Amino acid sequence: MELNIDEALRYLGVGRQAPPELRQETEDTARRLTARLRPRYTYRVFSLKQKDGVLRLPEADLILPGKDAKKMLADCGWVVLLGCTLGAEFEGMLRAEQARDMAKAVILDACGSAWVEAGCDQAEQEIAARLPGQYLTDRFSPGYGDLPLSLQPAICGALDLGRRLGVHVSERFLMNPSKSVTALIGIADHPQMARIRGCAYCAMRETCTLRKGGKHCGN
Repeated sequence: MELNIDEALRYLGVGRQAPPELRQETEDTARRLTARLRPRYTYRVFSLKQKDGVLRLPEADLILPGKDAKKMLADCGWVVLLGCTLGAEFEGMLRAEQARDMAKAVILDACGSAWVEAGCDQAEQEIAARLPGQYLTDRFSPGYGDLPLSLQPAICGALDLGRRLGVHVSERFLMNPSKSVTALIGIADHPQMARIRGCAYCAMRETCTLRKGGKHCGN
C-alpha cells in the first residue's frame, strides 16, 4: 500500500504542476505519516433487493435512495459496505503540527486524505481477491451524486464502526475521526463499466477550491 503523492497534491489544489519544493515537502510528510500509522478498515457483504424501484439492503436495514445508486447498482445482487479510517492517532499528529507550523499541517492533512483513500484501495483489492468470478462497480460514498450524507449513521451502524474502528458520526453527518470514510461497492456477475467521473459526482464539489478557481483535479 502506497500513498499517492499526486493525489495528495490534488488535495492541496496544485496537482502534478506543483513546485519542486512543495512536492519534496509533500513526499517528506508522506514518508513520515506512512511510517507512523496505516489505515484500518472493515467491510461486510450484504444482499441487495430491488422492488418497486426501491433499493434495499435488508440485513443492514438500509434503503439507498436516488437515481445514482440505482445506476451504479443496476446489475448487482450484493453490495459491500466499507469503512476506513486513520483513527485518532492522525488527529493527534495534525493538532501537534498545527501548533508548530500551519503550512506543514495543511500538507499533512492532504497526505492524510490520500492515505485513507489508499486504505480504501487496499480494501477493494482484498475484496476483489476474495470474490473470484465476480466483478465490482466503482467505489462510491454518501455524498456521491444524489446519495445523501444522511446515510452515514446507518452505514456506520451496519459495520459497527464505533466498536471496530472507533469511528462515529456527528449530528451533521460528519465522520469522527475526520480522516474516516464509508463507501459502497456493488458486486455483479459480469464486468462493470467505470461510471464515476467528473465534478458533478464528487462529495467535495460544493467546497472544492479547484472548482472555485475554474479548474478540476482530472478525476
